Amino acid sequence: MGIVSSLGSDRKSVAESLRKNRTAFRSVKNSAGRPDFDGLAICPVPDMGDDAPFAFLSSWRHRRYLSRGAFLDVLAGLRAVLSAGFEGLPEDCVLSGTAAPSLDFERESGLPPAPPPEDRLDALWLLRWLPNTATTVLASLLGARGAGLTYGSACASGLIALGEGFLQIRHGLAGTVLVHAGDSRLSSGALLGYAKAHTLSHHLPPDASSLPFDRDRRGFVPGEGGAAFILEERSAAQKRGARILAEITGYAATLDGGALTAPDPKGIQAEKAVRRALAMADLTPGDIDFVSAHGTGTGLNDAMEAGLLARVFPGKDGPAVTAFKSWTGHLASACGAVETALAIICAQERIRLRSADSDIRSRTACASSCREPPRLRMFSNREAAVLWKISASAVRTPPSASGWKRDGI
Repeated sequence: MGIVSSLGSDRKSVAESLRKNRTAFRSVKNSAGRPDFDGLAICPVPDMGDDAPFAFLSSWRHRRYLSRGAFLDVLAGLRAVLSAGFEGLPEDCVLSGTAAPSLDFERESGLPPAPPPEDRLDALWLLRWLPNTATTVLASLLGARGAGLTYGSACASGLIALGEGFLQIRHGLAGTVLVHAGDSRLSSGALLGYAKAHTLSHHLPPDASSLPFDRDRRGFVPGEGGAAFILEERSAAQKRGARILAEITGYAATLDGGALTAPDPKGIQAEKAVRRALAMADLTPGDIDFVSAHGTGTGLNDAMEAGLLARVFPGKDGPAVTAFKSWTGHLASACGAVETALAIICAQERIRLRSADSDIRSRTACASSCREPPRLRMFSNREAAVLWKISASAVRTPPSASGWKRDGI
């Protein structure tokens, strides 16, 4: 597993941030030419780490063709491959990634209607705007030549990439799948789009601006990050002595087909995704210990999702529910993948997650010790749901990055 987030870029730093209630929320100040941005809260990645994948990618000769979101995506992918014990991917490895549209208009100074000379643009500047650039880069660097799948399903993209990768393994279409996701919505273009849609949290202290399921919620806080996972059959992972972090047991995805940007208030299709994932895993709602909710902090989403959870898990003895966006902000197409990685780290580190409710004004995940991790977890994200459980196996020490040979790695 690989991660780059505002909470940290490895297991130790993420766990430390959670235990110390340390976040990276801050306010936009002195925004050149955009005074309407001042006071908006954002959640950037303050430190991407200092490991070999970061050192390589920062100096890679084609670095300029990666948008910031694609950089986070590729970085997480390289970390996942290294931590899984691979020096390169099997040639038939499938890549299952997310489409993170670049909205960084200011970076492309030579675009029309800017006056000539147009040679201010890089020769391959379009790569920063294509949805599959991160997938192509990972395939090139790591030698993967299986299918390159890129999913553009908005906030559900990360979970759909994970679930569709799972189906590739389940149905024997692939022996290895690299699931990868990365996104950044902190550019002026992205902030402008969300500000015009009136979806951003505003006029609150930065550290109290992301309030999923709170009665005083005012919108979401844009953030950034990336996460990646290696998927294999259990027997294949055990044969090569890999460390198994979790087992996916069920997946489903639907589309509510309502408004262009707003969820169906009744959450009918989202509920179908959850129930179908349960059915695939041969589980009942009572078997679930924990729900990682989408929890954007917007009025429409949280109301819909709260109703869905009440129907699927009725009564007072339902699973614990939390929303990681109270820690990281909204990571757009990467949120499902990054939040899955964060929950795995919480399980590894025995960090107990506190339930979210309508009156919480602080973090909706509380760092405290627990003797054992939850047995099962469910990740529900708009119209996609992935079920998984904690697993354990022998630990294999990953190779050093010096073993990487492709294109300078």
